[in-house]
Amino acid sequence: MDINKEYAAHQQALMRADHSVCNDVRRAHLAQALSIAGRISAVQRQLGAAAACAWSITHCSAPASA
Repeated sequence: MDINKEYAAHQQALMRADHSVCNDVRRAHLAQALSIAGRISAVQRQLGAAAACAWSITHCSAPASA
């Protein structure tokens, strides 16, 4: 897995969600971002990356935008 590509895909999904006018489409992009974040977190934990805990906490505790 190319972690940089995953980070970019995550960011792009969040930006697409932010610019979506339809709530269903926005939720789909957010679900995609959540899935990507899960993959990133899993790889970081497998590698013993110190950022894994911070990534998981930050991602999971971030308030959802309306």
